[in-house]
Amino acid sequence: MSTVKGSVLETARNWTDEGRKVAIATVVSTWGSAPQPTGSQLVIDADGNFEGSVSGGCVEGDVIVASEDAINSGKPEMLEFGVDNETAWRAGLACGGRIRIYVEPITRD
Repeated sequence: MSTVKGSVLETARNWTDEGRKVAIATVVSTWGSAPQPTGSQLVIDADGNFEGSVSGGCVEGDVIVASEDAINSGKPEMLEFGVDNETAWRAGLACGGRIRIYVEPITRD
């Protein structure tokens, strides 16, 4: 079950109130099999702490790294992850899928 969207935004607000630098990652589109639906969010701080979920496993790890880069650069980024049906089948999965995730640094100003 994904984290309730409001709690991710509330966490982001609390962390920025504490002076922490944060980024929010949001699932903006999915195709095929996707662990989290469109609108799912993850908040990440500059120390790598996070709350919420936009996917799982190595995808979420890449999103956390990209979020730390966005915090340091101040620039948002669109990420895309996916696996085609044939590759998914060979890996023992029923079908492939694709997700797009928008990562944006958040400032208190």
